[in-house]
Amino acid sequence: MAFDFEIFWSALTSWAFFKAACWTVVLAVAAHAAAIVLATPMALVLERPSGLAKRLVRLYVGIFRGAPTLLQLLFVWNVLPQISPVFREPWFTPFLAAWIALTLNEAAYQVEINRSALGAVDREQSQAAAALGLTRLQTYVHVVFPQAYRVGLPPTVNEFISLLKATSLASVISFQELMTTTSQAVATTFQFLEYYSVALVYYLTIVYILMWIQGRLEARMRWTAGADGREAPAADHR
Repeated sequence: MAFDFEIFWSALTSWAFFKAACWTVVLAVAAHAAAIVLATPMALVLERPSGLAKRLVRLYVGIFRGAPTLLQLLFVWNVLPQISPVFREPWFTPFLAAWIALTLNEAAYQVEINRSALGAVDREQSQAAAALGLTRLQTYVHVVFPQAYRVGLPPTVNEFISLLKATSLASVISFQELMTTTSQAVATTFQFLEYYSVALVYYLTIVYILMWIQGRLEARMRWTAGADGREAPAADHR
C-alpha cells in the first residue's frame, strides 16, 4: 500500500485538523488547571495526621484512580442527565462533560504529586517562618509553595502529557478533538495510514513543545552546589 503524501499534506495543513488539535490542547489545559486547583487543598488535607476530611480525600483518590477514565467519561455524559434534568440542557456540551470527567480524574493523580512536593519541604522552614511572624497563609505562599513548585514541576508536566493523550477518549462522547476528527476522516476515505500519521504528527509536536517548555522551566530553577557545599541557585544567563 503506497503512502499518499498529497492526502497526508492536505490533512496536515487543513483547518479541521488544526482546530481539532487546538481543542485537544484547550481541553487538556482547562482540565489540568482545574485539577491543580482541586488537588492543592486536598494535598494539604492529606498532610494532617488524621480526621474525616483525610479519609474522604483518600476515598476520592481511590475511586477516581481505580475507575477507568473511559468509564468516568461515559458516566458524566450519560448518567448525569439521568440523575438531574439540569444536565439535559443545551449548555451541557461534550466539551463540558469531558472537562468535568478529566478534571475529576486528573485531580486524583495530581493530589499525590502535590502531597509529595509539599512533603519535600523541610517543616523547620515553616517553623522558622512562624517565628518571624508570618501567618500560616503567608508561610505557604512565600515559603512552602515556591519550593514545592520546583519539586513538583517535572511530575506535573509528565502528568499533563498523559492527560493530553487521554483526551483522545473524549471521542466516545463526540467531542471534536484530534482523534474524533481523525476517525471521521478515516471512516469516509479509508486512508488509515495518511490520517493516522497526521494525528501522530500533531500529538508528537504538542508533546515535544511541552517537553521543551518543561526543560526551560527546570533550567530556570536549577540549583547547583555552592562553594560552601550548600545548594545555591544557578545563574540566569539571559
